[in-house]
Amino acid sequence: MTNVIKVMIVDDSAVVRQVLTALLSKDPQIQVLPSAADPILAQEKMAVEWPDVIILDVEMPRMDGITFLKKIMNERPTPVVICSTLTEKGAETTMQALAAGAVSYVTKPRLGLKDFLSESAAELIRSVKQAALSKPKRFARDSTTSLPASANAARNDKPLPPGALAQTTDKVIAIGTSTGGTQALEVILTALPRVSAGIVVVQHMPEKFTALFANRLNTLCAIEVREARHGDRVMPGRALIAPGGLHMRLTRSGAYYQVEILDGPPVNRHKPSVDVLFKSVAQVAGRNALGIIMTGMGDDGARGLRDMHDVGAPTVGQDEASCVVYGMPREAVKLGAVDVEMPLDRIAAEMVRFYQRG
Repeated sequence: MTNVIKVMIVDDSAVVRQVLTALLSKDPQIQVLPSAADPILAQEKMAVEWPDVIILDVEMPRMDGITFLKKIMNERPTPVVICSTLTEKGAETTMQALAAGAVSYVTKPRLGLKDFLSESAAELIRSVKQAALSKPKRFARDSTTSLPASANAARNDKPLPPGALAQTTDKVIAIGTSTGGTQALEVILTALPRVSAGIVVVQHMPEKFTALFANRLNTLCAIEVREARHGDRVMPGRALIAPGGLHMRLTRSGAYYQVEILDGPPVNRHKPSVDVLFKSVAQVAGRNALGIIMTGMGDDGARGLRDMHDVGAPTVGQDEASCVVYGMPREAVKLGAVDVEMPLDRIAAEMVRFYQRG
């Protein structure tokens, strides 16, 4: 990266603004623009010089961060990193921000803020640099346009007949994603009919966030979406999201797929890791699985997807144009792990076709 990244900090805490400015200014590739205590002041300063990346608090006077974020994404999509507290409320607000178009987040505690941010300087700088490489966008969701007629007919708000979810399938869909993945997953999962293949997902996300994310998707989707628990069955009409801070593997018990939730060291700097999931899917499900790698920074999942490809599983990569960050799919393509690349709005239909094939 040769260009200097212009960063604006929007936070009502003077301490946060001072500490973040001091930390970011140490990196020669980052130029910190004059900060702002609220979004109204930020807009005035952005009219003079528009930043490459915005670090944004969410609870501020005069205009809250979510409203400001939506305004930015509607007028001039810009990479936004949310700076939120390590609380359940903070996590929930961050999920709203990610759904509105934020590309990443950094967390801050209520106490010991200065020491915490100083210790997290490397991670903060990395988040800013990753954000600068992203292409933020707001996805216009239309959950019916790309699906086959038979799939649309199966999509409704009524519960399945008793016992329907007790039937498992030999097919499973494994999805891996990171930066930009919260929006991307919403696009594809909300487009699925009530009866569809069992789905296992790794979205790079820390503790507290995954449960809130799954609960939010569950309110929007026809399928059931929840944070995975050890021993959960993988069944039609259900998507299991790996819990933050733990790995998830696919296992098989007789005719049934299950998930195993386990601790362990990070893989490719991530826990949960997409590679851990994909490699287990290759071993357990083979050609009866569909592997999908989507928007995200780095190469997590590329080798696992190649394992799936090598055992005969069909594999899909999200194309560059629709990715917020075309990192993970690119690395998978380089390894020859991807059978076909396609835009985000076609992936749900491909998932339905996979399930409906004999």
